[in-house]
Formats: sequence, C-alpha cells, structure tokens
Amino acid sequence: MTAVSSAGRVSAAGAGFLDKEHTIATAGFNRWLVPPAALCIHLCIGMAYGFSVFWLPLSRAIGLTAPKACPDMSLMQELFTTTCDWKVASLGWMYTLFFVLLGVSAAIWGGWLEKAGPRKAGFVAALCWA
Repeated sequence: MTAVSSAGRVSAAGAGFLDKEHTIATAGFNRWLVPPAALCIHLCIGMAYGFSVFWLPLSRAIGLTAPKACPDMSLMQELFTTTCDWKVASLGWMYTLFFVLLGVSAAIWGGWLEKAGPRKAGFVAALCWA
C-alpha cells in the first residue's frame, strides 16, 4: 500500500517532459492551467470551421468591388495566383480538405496518441501546425 505522501509522484525516474507519465497531476497541481490549454487546442481545430466565414471575402481579395476572374486556369494555378480572385468553388475544395485531413489524421495517428500520450502528440501537432 502506498503512503499518502507519495501520491501523485511520477514513478518513472528517467521519463522526459513529453512522456506519458508526466500527464498525471502531482499534488498541488494548478488545475486552472487546463482550460487555457484546452481552449488553444479547440481554437486550432476550429480554424476549419472559421474558414467558412472567409469564403466570400477571399473570393474578392484582389478585385474588392467586383470579383476579378481569370478564365482557363487549373485548380493548382488558381490556388497560387496573385492576379485573380479565387472562385468560391475552389475555396470549397480547401474546406473539404480540412475535414478530410482531420478525419484521416485522427484515424492514422489516434492509436499512436494513446501509446505516446497527449504531450508528445500535442508537441508533434504544434510542429506540424507551425
């Protein structure tokens, strides 16, 4: 039986800061640090939802009063042009890709998250996002 004084101590001696063992809160942990971290994660996920607000402004980014269209462009040319506005249909493809990649990444990396822990997963996600 463990003593109350050892409650909340990390048992792995050589565990690094990003290891799963460090996600167990020790005695005296400030629980008010959790909501800002959760808010940051939800804001990153919400970027895809927030993108829908900018469809129309992005479709008029260059021609502010009227859309400036360029005919006969492929999707890749249209996404990287600086002389024409994007079509709303092309922006819809980006919106679709947000959610496809979100679902695929959850399916592929979800098992690794369970093994590695949230700190490592959050660190890798921050590197990918940056």
